[in-house]
Amino acid sequence: MKQTLSDFQIFAKPVGSTCNLNCKYCYYLEKKSLYKTKEHFQMTDVILEKYIIQHIEASTGNIISFSWHGGEPLLAGIDFYRKVMKLQSVHIPSGKTILNGIQTNGTLIDEEWCRFIAGNGFLVGLSIDGPSDFQDLFRRTRDNKGTFEKVKRGYQFLKRFGVIPEILCVVNAENVKHPLVIYDFFKKMGAKFITFLPLVIFDSNSATGVSCESVPPEEFGHFLSEVFDAWVENDIGEIKIQIFEEAARTAFNQDHTLCIFKVNCGGVPVIEHNGDFYSCDHYVNKDYLLGNLNDHSLTYYLECERQKQFGRAKSVKLPEYCRQCEVLAMCNGECPKNRFILTPDGETGLNYLCKGYKYFFNHCRPFVEAIATMWKNQNGFLPYPTAPFSQERRE
Repeated sequence: MKQTLSDFQIFAKPVGSTCNLNCKYCYYLEKKSLYKTKEHFQMTDVILEKYIIQHIEASTGNIISFSWHGGEPLLAGIDFYRKVMKLQSVHIPSGKTILNGIQTNGTLIDEEWCRFIAGNGFLVGLSIDGPSDFQDLFRRTRDNKGTFEKVKRGYQFLKRFGVIPEILCVVNAENVKHPLVIYDFFKKMGAKFITFLPLVIFDSNSATGVSCESVPPEEFGHFLSEVFDAWVENDIGEIKIQIFEEAARTAFNQDHTLCIFKVNCGGVPVIEHNGDFYSCDHYVNKDYLLGNLNDHSLTYYLECERQKQFGRAKSVKLPEYCRQCEVLAMCNGECPKNRFILTPDGETGLNYLCKGYKYFFNHCRPFVEAIATMWKNQNGFLPYPTAPFSQERRE
């Protein structure tokens, strides 16, 4: 069997877009409309085993990573993930190791979940946008109640069982105004891994081209820069912030691990609850439905020409303005879904967040260049734990 790239990451959706929350900025809840209204949004045992077998077959590395997403993947239930563990143990080849990651809103986590998560070594990504005023602004329940207290409770359960989740913070039009408040809150929580996710919701009817909840580009750049300065001063080696690690990888000539900053994309497709394969989590629609695992293997879809064209389009369609940018290596035009504004000379395809990324990456460049020089002078060794960074990609 022809083998595919070893650095793909599948976002598996065991309950599709089903969620117990109704976050105001969620882009995935609407994906339910792609399927019949009476459809049972739960991955069957047949599809689950087929997916696990095909995922293992497509993986070429010694470490095989599974990523369980939603919607809210905990709604699949603990018994579903017990089946996952059993099937993985049955089908894993000798000499291979399987890691499981799960991204959750945290509201359903209790002691039983924590025993399972800790006992089976799951990596956890926990969505939280900051203190209660910011968390409860957009992240609401179906009956429009705040979620902060439930998420806080879930986080405390995880810590009690020795699980340190990665904090996934959506940076929006409100919390972007308070970078150090947000960062200090996460530090006091005891966070060790933080990912800042800029909120961009395209809106053709808006004067700005985005929804009112979306983060303003310049403010996002200043947000990252203020957090970066605090991190450099106090927290290097103690807290890992994904975008800072991605920026620093350029100092050591390492490829990016995060898909949005890679030269090309296409390595993070979606497997929906029924086995449907979509090119990307942000392109789950009929135009980017390549097929189903019942029709072809996962390897087939990862390597098919349509998926390759999808991935190559990122660099092929990069505006000349970006190609001449001094921080191109750090950004590579970011995610194609955000490329809907014009360059200063009128070329199409500039990223909405360009000004923010350009500001931040230029802000951190002196630090990156300094550690690159130190690394070279020390023959590839640095006396503090900033690099070289791991090849592994956290969720």
